[in-house]
Amino acid sequence: MKKISTFLIGCMMALFPMHSQAEGLSLKDICSGEYAAKRINGVNPLNDGETYSRLSDDHKQIVTYSFRNGQQKDVLFDVATARDVKLESIDGYILSPDEKKILIQTETKPIYRHSFTAVYYLYDIANGTLEPLSDGGPQQSPKFSPDGNLVAFVREGNLFLVKLLFNNSESQVTKDGEFNRVINGIPDWVNEEEFSNNRSFDFNADNTMLAWIRYDESQVRTFSFPWYKGSHPAKEEYAEYPGRYEYKYPMAGTTNSTVSVQTFDIKARVIRTMKLPLEADSYIPRIRFTDDPSKLAVFTLNRHQDCLEVYMANPRSTECKKILRDEVDKYVNENVFRNLAFYPGRFVLTSERDGFNHLYLYDLNGTLVKKMTDDRLIVKSFYGYDTAEGCFYFSANHADDPTHTAIYKSNGNGKTVKLSAEEGEHNAIFSKNLKYYMDVYSNIRTPYVTSLCSRSGKTLKVLEDNQTLADKLASQGLGAREFFQFTTGDGITLNGYMVKPADFDASRKYPVVMFQYSGPGSQQVLDSWGTGSMGGTLYEQYLTQQGFICVCVDGRGTGGRGAEFEKCTYLNLGYWEARDQVEAALYLGTLPYVDSKHIGIWGWSYGGFNTLMSMSEGRPVFAAGVAVAPPTCWRYYDTVYTERFMRTPKENAAGYGRSPISQADKLHGKLLICHGTADDNVHFRNSMEYAEALVQAGKPFMMLPYNNRNHNITGGNTRHHLYTSITNFFIDNLK
Repeated sequence: MKKISTFLIGCMMALFPMHSQAEGLSLKDICSGEYAAKRINGVNPLNDGETYSRLSDDHKQIVTYSFRNGQQKDVLFDVATARDVKLESIDGYILSPDEKKILIQTETKPIYRHSFTAVYYLYDIANGTLEPLSDGGPQQSPKFSPDGNLVAFVREGNLFLVKLLFNNSESQVTKDGEFNRVINGIPDWVNEEEFSNNRSFDFNADNTMLAWIRYDESQVRTFSFPWYKGSHPAKEEYAEYPGRYEYKYPMAGTTNSTVSVQTFDIKARVIRTMKLPLEADSYIPRIRFTDDPSKLAVFTLNRHQDCLEVYMANPRSTECKKILRDEVDKYVNENVFRNLAFYPGRFVLTSERDGFNHLYLYDLNGTLVKKMTDDRLIVKSFYGYDTAEGCFYFSANHADDPTHTAIYKSNGNGKTVKLSAEEGEHNAIFSKNLKYYMDVYSNIRTPYVTSLCSRSGKTLKVLEDNQTLADKLASQGLGAREFFQFTTGDGITLNGYMVKPADFDASRKYPVVMFQYSGPGSQQVLDSWGTGSMGGTLYEQYLTQQGFICVCVDGRGTGGRGAEFEKCTYLNLGYWEARDQVEAALYLGTLPYVDSKHIGIWGWSYGGFNTLMSMSEGRPVFAAGVAVAPPTCWRYYDTVYTERFMRTPKENAAGYGRSPISQADKLHGKLLICHGTADDNVHFRNSMEYAEALVQAGKPFMMLPYNNRNHNITGGNTRHHLYTSITNFFIDNLK
């Protein structure tokens, strides 16, 4: 223990020589959000199609605005005038379908990436009354019934039902929920994390039935990590002795939760289990009631995740009929579930069955009505289907231009029209009647511009142009940001961007810091203000002010170019991705202004994994690297994500055998590893096991553990400390 402690202290001291800071951006300001672009958050389109609501910037009001001109229309809720309950501010809100009531979210406490508990209050807009939704403790994922007279929520793994017409009477629907054993209505850790979902229950159209997914995780093995007192926040209960957190985490090849679909007859109070012909180890990523009260759509995936099946279940008879089977090469992309939408007698699904992510319209019998997108467009987000005109609205990029995302309209005749004009990245929120949309546009040089537009793409009103931020940054000595392409030795054309110092001198030779993520389907090389390790390429700009050139390259396996390019890393994670980063470094080394002997690489999460793989690829091109929260062996990571790309360790021993740990003896260059000790996603174990492999291989390295921090490594001064450490490490080893 003494030896380990001395080693860590020595490492930390070595990391913090006080380097003088160049004039320009302040790293502390970047990390604290001083240069954050303004966004209009919490937008909720309203039923009239003309207005939207949003939470005020001070979180004290819920205000409505016109979609046509952005003018304020009304205040739906104000903490200053709320009766019965005293609130300083609110965290969020949920409007009932008839927009007569609001669930007010307070006292929010995060659990994992998408899940949280909160104390909700029920607000009646007409009479101004505010009362607790439940007195039994905090709730999770509440949802109104379609008529707005019922609210279901989850508490401690059980479903509860509140009847608003019966004096808010509360009843418990399930009673078998138990932490680390059974969960009803909200997903377990792996389903939440990898299918991006925090609610798995729904009401039917006539408000008579409630359906949910039941997760029996009793056979899933438990993972634990220690809690210490720490600070920001301090855990006083561990001031004397440390504690630990235990939860169910299925690692690749191990047992998952057993899932089933159950329904509750609200009047008869009967629970039924659907007769779903589910293969062993299959997943149920989503359930959704259709406009037909007797049809519950159940979406299933086999464990290999290359076959999506849709069943229509009768919530009373429990009979299930398969209506659709979509088999795709290698794996089904997770964005299928993010873009799922239902309409009267119809539903919309995305699929990569022809190599590009397109939109498909089906009836409730599973019959294909129409393929709504074509060519080499890759759908990112689906916004809505105009049932009267037969038009679809969506965002997409073209496979030949993956750095730009635009808003499109697909007409009923199959013609696709581009609505957004400016090149960059566009995201939209459409009004309920699809007559208007809020467009959030940016590019790598322009902070987010939020505008209201007509459905033809005409700008009606600019709500926020972030000009104040743009002016502020204009005085900070920012360098040029340039996109480029190059061809690897394998004949593959890759896209990248480069940030040069403001005083760039082509006759000099600069050290280079490469940043990348490289995970399947990801994109970092985007003409967007969100580009860079902290957005706005601001950290990259800070590094250029320290005398570096910064570069990012999207290698094979990344998104925006179609399934063939993205899925070429299947069963072989880390091989092609690392090869392409090495090829990028070799290309950069040919440029007359690059010091080929002083090129570094870093990344976070998958980017940390690929940093280690790239530094161990065999060609010694990287002089230094930083891996933040890296997976170091895919056997340590979860079933859903890992097996989607690698299948199981038993099926793919060679693929799992290739990892940073197995290649520790090939590591070349100075290395810094940073990791949170309470990372529930990529466990700290990954870095500890890799450190052991490096020790046994005789490879020197530095390591920074962050006490009680999760995968995001934030809290107090933590983020500033992390980025200061990364910066100083590159200064010490590349300059």
